[in-house]
Amino acid sequence: MALDETTEELARAAAGGDHRALGELLKRIEPEVLRHCGRILPFRQDAEEASQDTLLAVARNIARFEGRARFSTWLHIVTANCARTTYRSLKRRSAEQSSEDLPLHNKPDVARVSVIAGSRLDLLDAMEALEADKPDLAQALVLRDICQLDYNEVAEQLGIPLGTAKSRIHQARKYVQGALGDAYGF
Repeated sequence: MALDETTEELARAAAGGDHRALGELLKRIEPEVLRHCGRILPFRQDAEEASQDTLLAVARNIARFEGRARFSTWLHIVTANCARTTYRSLKRRSAEQSSEDLPLHNKPDVARVSVIAGSRLDLLDAMEALEADKPDLAQALVLRDICQLDYNEVAEQLGIPLGTAKSRIHQARKYVQGALGDAYGF
């Protein structure tokens, strides 16, 4: 998310308690947040839910934004975390309902689910397994591959040396490749 300097200034003002700036900030970032959630989640309504959760998280936690890094970096992290939380929540709700309880028109039609959507769901499942097994690796991978921060920014955000950040990202990618397995040619 490349945000302009006006947005960065609004974020600093909002973090300082300016409610007008917060309102303007939320309006400015909403389209970018939705686009970012849409890249992570395969279905638009899920992306919209994650987007709303992200905007709420920004409003609630803006005072925690210290301005050490750019607001856009902080927003990347909040957005990715909210999208992944939305996915886990949807997955949990789905598991709680047996397929017999669902009316026929709500059952997903396997022939209509896109390959891209299926790939994203597989990747989200692999990321969930990584996070449960090795959370330090998951955090580095999210910052690099989902938030698209460069290696130096990842190291800075995690407070670790650059070499350690690169190593964690490499290990995380290997883990995810193993989790995806044969279906993806690994």
